[in-house]
Amino acid sequence: MCFPIREGIPGFLENEVVTGENKRYQSMYDHFAPLYDFSTWAYSCWKGMNVETRLREYLDELEVKDDDRVLEVSVGTGRNLQFLPRAAQYFGLDISWGMLKQCQRNASKWNLDIQLFLGNAECLPFKDESFDVVFHFGGINFFNDRAAAIREMIRVAKPGTKFIIGDENEELAQRYEGLPVMNGWYGNRAQAITAPVNLLPPEMQDVQVKDLAGGDLYCLSFRKP
Repeated sequence: MCFPIREGIPGFLENEVVTGENKRYQSMYDHFAPLYDFSTWAYSCWKGMNVETRLREYLDELEVKDDDRVLEVSVGTGRNLQFLPRAAQYFGLDISWGMLKQCQRNASKWNLDIQLFLGNAECLPFKDESFDVVFHFGGINFFNDRAAAIREMIRVAKPGTKFIIGDENEELAQRYEGLPVMNGWYGNRAQAITAPVNLLPPEMQDVQVKDLAGGDLYCLSFRKP
């Protein structure tokens, strides 16, 4: 396979037309990337927590061991990886070039070794059973094809992998609708937001959903048999 490499980041969108909600939110995150970490800090303060405490509500669900290959789908600015064990090997994919560039800057600042990829979660550019840990937190609510993204995450994970997938709950999205800046992104949703339990293949094990951040977020966890 031939693919372009731009500023050290392999790109897998070169021959793919990004459409629909994927295009819409790619553009949003490209523009929002420089402010994203500040917004994470501000939200944590609003919830009465520091950033690490809030993120560990779901990161502590992961089973990261030394030398594991860990993939974060929709890695964003890499903020989650700052709080995971350093002895693992980290890989991050995002559809937003702006977020990946911010992640590069953060990785350098935090002395974090991570291989980044520009790509679509619905068509991951990795071989079957390539990763020991796979997770996603933030974004899946507005993917074009959530079921395809979940199937892809399962495909690239080794048997026995525990997953976490999370995003905003409907209640938080409704509050965002009331904010002038956010209404354009959260308003006019086709359906209410729910954890995508119904999109999991039936053979998945240990399926659980819990609310985080006072009910603002959902965290879906499950294991690949």
